[in-house]
Amino acid sequence: MCRHLAYLGPPVPLGDILVKPLHALYRQSWEPRLQKHGTVNADGFGVGWYAEEDPVPARYRRAGPIWADLSFADVARVVRTTALLGAVRDATEAGADGEAAAAPFAAGPWLFSHNGAVRGWPGAVAPLAARLPADELLTLQARCDSALIWALVLHRLRDGDEMGQALADTVTEVAAAAPGSRLNLLLTDGEAVCATAWGDTLWYLAEPGRRTVVASEPYDDDPHWQQVPDRTLLAATRTDVLLTPLKEPA
Repeated sequence: MCRHLAYLGPPVPLGDILVKPLHALYRQSWEPRLQKHGTVNADGFGVGWYAEEDPVPARYRRAGPIWADLSFADVARVVRTTALLGAVRDATEAGADGEAAAAPFAAGPWLFSHNGAVRGWPGAVAPLAARLPADELLTLQARCDSALIWALVLHRLRDGDEMGQALADTVTEVAAAAPGSRLNLLLTDGEAVCATAWGDTLWYLAEPGRRTVVASEPYDDDPHWQQVPDRTLLAATRTDVLLTPLKEPA
């Protein structure tokens, strides 16, 4: 569930990516075209973006639907960036976490989103949570499956893993513990984007040397959008996109 998108390219207003296109993330909040699970993404939204000469991204998140936030249109119209990650949320389970559960999650230079659901939550992944240091468990940003997955990814990043490796290993680990989970993950540091297609749709639009967009579904009808096969890791920069098959856990 949920829809998300990451952009790398020349400076643009947030709204040019998230609001203006005919099938932008804004519209996907109530009318996604390719969403396999759920129909309305009204349980929160967020966008994170990078300012010039500042590696730590800013975020704007809310607990309600994007169309109900009258201030977002103004923010999206005037804030410009060369890199962003946006998401609209359809909660796996009702909860009280509100804005804290809305992607993107953030730490240091990274922004993260999860589109999907962990089957058998929370019991199925309790052993994985138990492996995290106590301070990381106690500082989980929310009580949802996405927040735990982010904690698992972040632990690997802080241990020195490359972004793609951190996503791939986390997906394999969670899929082994909770078979049938949907684990489309999206991660950026403002210079590169990594994502997984695991149980839901993922697409990318690449203009080498200019821009790269990675999204749950195309935001317009440009024929150059390409679908990422299921069980695949995507690693992209502004100049290149690499697709690597992911193996099912034994």
